[in-house]
Amino acid sequence: MYSRVFDVVVVGGGHAGCEAAAAAANMGSKTLLVTMNMQTIGQMSCNPAMGGVAKGQILREVDALGGYSGIVSDLSSIQFRMLNRSKGPAMWSPRSQNDRFLFAQEWRRVLEGCKNLSFFQDSAVFVKTKNGAVSGIKTSLGVEIKAKTIVLTNGTFLNGIIHVGGKSFGGGRAGEKASFGITECLSDLGFVSGRMKTGTPPRVDGRSLDFSKMELQEGDKKPGCFSFLNTPPLTKQRPCYIAHTNKLTHDILRDSFFESPLFNGQISGTGPRYCPSIEDKIDRFADKERHQLFVEPEGWKTIEYYINGFSTSLPEKTQVEALRSVVGFENVAFFRPGYAIEYDYFPPAQLSHTLETTLVDGLFFSGQINGTTGYEEAACQGLIAGINAHLKTQNKKPFVLSRSEGYIGVLIDDLITKGIDEPYRMFTSRSEHRMLLRQDNADERLTPLGIKLGLVSKTRERAFLKKQEKHIHFLSFLKKHTIPKEAANKILFSSLGGGEVKAGLKAAKLLKRPGISVDSLLLDVKIKKEKEKHSIPKEVTDSVGIVVKYESYIKRESENVKKTKNLSGLKIPNNFDYKKISSLSYEGRDKLIKKRPKTIGQASRISGVSASDVSVLLVYMGR
Repeated sequence: MYSRVFDVVVVGGGHAGCEAAAAAANMGSKTLLVTMNMQTIGQMSCNPAMGGVAKGQILREVDALGGYSGIVSDLSSIQFRMLNRSKGPAMWSPRSQNDRFLFAQEWRRVLEGCKNLSFFQDSAVFVKTKNGAVSGIKTSLGVEIKAKTIVLTNGTFLNGIIHVGGKSFGGGRAGEKASFGITECLSDLGFVSGRMKTGTPPRVDGRSLDFSKMELQEGDKKPGCFSFLNTPPLTKQRPCYIAHTNKLTHDILRDSFFESPLFNGQISGTGPRYCPSIEDKIDRFADKERHQLFVEPEGWKTIEYYINGFSTSLPEKTQVEALRSVVGFENVAFFRPGYAIEYDYFPPAQLSHTLETTLVDGLFFSGQINGTTGYEEAACQGLIAGINAHLKTQNKKPFVLSRSEGYIGVLIDDLITKGIDEPYRMFTSRSEHRMLLRQDNADERLTPLGIKLGLVSKTRERAFLKKQEKHIHFLSFLKKHTIPKEAANKILFSSLGGGEVKAGLKAAKLLKRPGISVDSLLLDVKIKKEKEKHSIPKEVTDSVGIVVKYESYIKRESENVKKTKNLSGLKIPNNFDYKKISSLSYEGRDKLIKKRPKTIGQASRISGVSASDVSVLLVYMGR
């Protein structure tokens, strides 16, 4: 059956594997997706949600390049919110609550629509090489599959061990077996591996909860979408809820710490700093009297709820007792307890920026095998690995995004250049150019690159070009159109309750004033008519508003990008006092004091020193 040689073989059907397989196949490679279970392709192993702070930006970038995660998220969404609206537009981050079952179903449908993509259900146990390059894989059934390139996206399955209290057993996630053989094979090839840990909360019966005692968390009144294509926005949404732990909850959990695999030495892997278990939060933040719990529905047609914020590996009896002490959870019934999982990963310093390994030609890693955590981080790596695996087979120039081109570039550069010692999660603070890397302009930045790659469909290309025309036209109109004095004062009074101008002024100039938005300008008859005449959607008017209002900041940031590229060799004085710079992150300051880098380039490569920290250093050095 597999006598032919595949251009790309992708191992694993999670978020990274799905994007990798789709990208390679859509670019023209004969691709095979090998997964342990065809029924769990695109499975949301942890929380039923996509996007969030910085993660939403990544998802829009994946979509802009021609990936599918944004479309799949939109088609399975049950609630949508734009986070951080109270902050500047660089911080706005889209997030959706999703139907777990529909999400996987949509991914399966999308993949089966890729004409160059084949599937095989089995576990890969061995990577075959010849003369320092990959030649294929061997599965647990003994099937040998020939390949020009291989993308490994094994998630948490490599030698995975699940922990619930004192009980431990092999598994890649609840109800699924672990994968054995790949770690040992790669170690024999000279790769260095490590162990990491992650966890998940209990799933409970929504009928046993008293939502009237919880805080209601609804979606946006006018919900948006992730995809730049015309995916249908939600017309109805399911609410989420917020509850809180209390002193009794903490006492119950603390009394069982001796049974926690996290504290008694049962777990050796490193857990995520920014998504700790509930027992870890209580231990690390002992002064906190309560912690938030986000009560999230698993889908449209299910009573199952995910208790975000209550990740734990304590014994199930302790989980039940502690959760029943939370207001609204007095009679909670469990579907399944939370658990921790340990798994093998391979430090990403063993990769190039294409995500190809430096030891074996044609072998790519993406997702949690690289030590990252999160669906979005995995998806973008899968996309980049799939693109470069295809380009490799065609002897074409590899595709690499810089830090100034996208959050995807920031993530991969952090992994390769700085390395990691704990599960990596993306934050807006990791990007020094986040004013340029907004969620609203991801298509403007990346879709032209996707078109050149041949990854963007003709439908998407036409939609993008049409949107750009509207954007350019509306921006030009606002810069040229003069709003009469009476209309300008009407806008000022309506938006600010006061203010007055003595003469008419350009629409763009009025828009720069605090408290004035593009929606405010629509009180001007000519602007409203222009918008309606050219059918300019709100997404475009909002984006134009950001460009106008933050024009000077965007210009300055663009200039900083050019300068920073020339400053990596800039020397740092030996007696430089890092303690006096309050705007450095705590971790960054500690690492800089300890390492004492000689140059800005060296400082940027220290694990724990963010790109924002480097920018702060440049400011204090007068550069």
